[in-house]
Amino acid sequence: MLTLKAQIRDTKVAPEAIRKAGSIPAVFYGKKQASTPIAISLTEFKKIWEKAGESTVVTIETPEDSVESLIHDVDFDPITGAPRHADFYVFEKGHKVQVEVPIEFEGVSPAVKDLGGSFVKVLYALKIEAMPKDLPHNIIVDISSLIDFQSQILAKDLSIPAGVTLMENPEEVVALVSAPREEKEEEVAPVDLSTIEVEKKGKEETTEEAPAEGGEEKKEGK
Repeated sequence: MLTLKAQIRDTKVAPEAIRKAGSIPAVFYGKKQASTPIAISLTEFKKIWEKAGESTVVTIETPEDSVESLIHDVDFDPITGAPRHADFYVFEKGHKVQVEVPIEFEGVSPAVKDLGGSFVKVLYALKIEAMPKDLPHNIIVDISSLIDFQSQILAKDLSIPAGVTLMENPEEVVALVSAPREEKEEEVAPVDLSTIEVEKKGKEETTEEAPAEGGEEKKEGK
């Protein structure tokens, strides 16, 4: 089980001051758990977040008590991408919880490898229900069954771990392979040579002689 140490947070302290000290503000709450502001180490939270995601139980230890929770929501800095706030949901012991777990695709699809199709992920996460101890970190989906462009993987086709109930529509499409697009060759209209005007080369010759330099010729006197 994953454990994260926390300190009860004074809400009068600005969140930015907490972040400058190497921690992030957070809160845990639940149906029977009062909302409790805490501060947690940014470095330690990153490690827990990478391992747990939103479907693995995380025990939060404070100087006063410890609670079992799930990471419910994480707010990230839009510039650095670093976590800057986290919500933890404290579930009721002895009760099932509903969460979304990520789908991880593995294997090789013959429709992609041999037919040149494109693999299409329709669902990226799956809604499930289970006791906290039975929650999987992810759901593995083997795509080797996608043998042609008519093949589909439906939610009901997935291998769900024991103790876990699928909460998605069983007929929901999880993945498929689309056929490659055929590039149409543009038809070029034949050229009508009769419509092309042949450009005349050189200067047109004139039949009249150009006048001599200096103007008109003088008439000879009698």
